[in-house]
Order: sequence, then structure tokens, then C-alpha cells
Amino acid sequence: MSAPPADQARKTLMIVEDEVLVAILLRDELADAGYNVLDLTDRKVEAVAVAKESKPDLALVNIRLAGHDDGIELAQHLKTLGIPVLLISGQVSRARSAQTVAIGSLPKPYDAADMVVAVAYLLARLQGDHSLPKPSGLEVFEDGFDLAPAA
Repeated sequence: MSAPPADQARKTLMIVEDEVLVAILLRDELADAGYNVLDLTDRKVEAVAVAKESKPDLALVNIRLAGHDDGIELAQHLKTLGIPVLLISGQVSRARSAQTVAIGSLPKPYDAADMVVAVAYLLARLQGDHSLPKPSGLEVFEDGFDLAPAA
């Protein structure tokens, strides 16, 4: 696996996932690729607190979170903070319903290496770089790239 471009390597990511093993695998793979990955969380309240303090460049959010928290509600809140969200969930139809609050969706099951490629692609897009090919499996929500708070 190759490292992300130098300008991507300093990017900070947040993972909000209720499946501990999945979260750890993602964290390790993304850290190995050179990203700064914040402490893992599985609840909306914790994620909002971390986001306010650390201002990650991208949040990877599962739709179903611990304590019956909802990742789409979290994505709405993160968008008001100017933090883009990639939904990482097997709930494809629910993810598509969140096109105005997320920048994309990578449905489960996915390979952690595929997540690294998807993250690099989305971070490049957020910086206005459209030169990378869209990774297979990644659904990009063009409406979500407008990071102004949703009305």
C-alpha cells in the first residue's frame, strides 16, 4: 500500500464506529497510510466533543452507533461545524437519504485498504483536486460538498 501524497499525510481523521474491531482495523490502516487518526468513539455526544476540540478534516461515521445514536444525526451536527462526513455503513438506502449532510458513502463490507483510497480521493476533492479516479464502491454525494450548514 502506498502512502498518501505529502499534503494528505497531515490530515486528521475521526472514526465513529460501534463495531470495535472494525474501528481498530480502520484506525490502524489509515494511520499506517500517514493520517492522524483521533481516538475512536462510538457515540454521538463523544464525537461532537472530539470534533469541536480537534476539528478533523474528515469524519468516517457509521449510521448505527452505540446507545441507539444515529450517525445521520451526527453527520448533520458535524456539517454545522464544517466537518465533512463519509458514511461507512451497510445501510445503503439510509446513507443515500443523507446526501445533503455527507459527502459520500462507502458501504459495508469494505476492505480497509479501499477506505484509504476513498479517504485520499475525498480529501483531494475537498481541496478542489478532481484528478484522482473515483474508487469503486465509493458513492459521492455532490450536494454534501456544500459545507455550509444545512437549513
